[in-house]
Amino acid sequence: MAYLWEALKTAIHLIVTLDPEVVEITWRSLRLSAASTLLATIVCVPLGALIAFHSFRGKRLLLNVIQALYSLPTVCVGIFVYAFIFGRGPLGSLGLVFTPTAIVIGQAILISPIMVGLTVSALSGVDKAIRDTTLSLGASQSQAIWAIVKEARFGMGAALILGFGRAISEVGVATILGGNIDGFTRTITTTMSLEYNKGEFELSMALGIILLLVALVIAMMVNLVQQRR
Repeated sequence: MAYLWEALKTAIHLIVTLDPEVVEITWRSLRLSAASTLLATIVCVPLGALIAFHSFRGKRLLLNVIQALYSLPTVCVGIFVYAFIFGRGPLGSLGLVFTPTAIVIGQAILISPIMVGLTVSALSGVDKAIRDTTLSLGASQSQAIWAIVKEARFGMGAALILGFGRAISEVGVATILGGNIDGFTRTITTTMSLEYNKGEFELSMALGIILLLVALVIAMMVNLVQQRR
């Protein structure tokens, strides 16, 4: 028990003194997760809007599949993407294996179901009277859709925040696609796993505390967005 207390104190010291290794790993994780969220947003928000604004056969089944993929195992995504980008894969010539770009792509795929599903929910939750009223006032179809998007902006914002939270807390994709290379692709979660396996708890605890703080900030931001909604 005394050893754990000493490890915790050392971990807090690393955070308070802004240890270069802790800062580097944390910044890299934030940067990669933000890039993944941006990439997923560019693809998933228009896709979610397309699903929300159109009725077609199998729509309910599609939404059920999307929601089932919310808990998609990170290892499965990592293996799937690796099969495409490794040396003999279809995209092997691009040299993406064990690079930050591979992590960004994998994390973007991982969070895509969450962002599509929550975008659909946010847009579908807007009162249909808003669209009808906008059209009756002479607005075009695109202007009516934009009015709905503005009404759903807080729900869509929550989707982005939750997508970021899912990306920064995953470990399977970062390990398989990034290779956990020191100074290049090592993230918070992969470092925690490595340090734990080595029996070195100080750095692992420090990064764990940071990850918990990030999770707390994300939860507060989601609650704030939902209250404003």
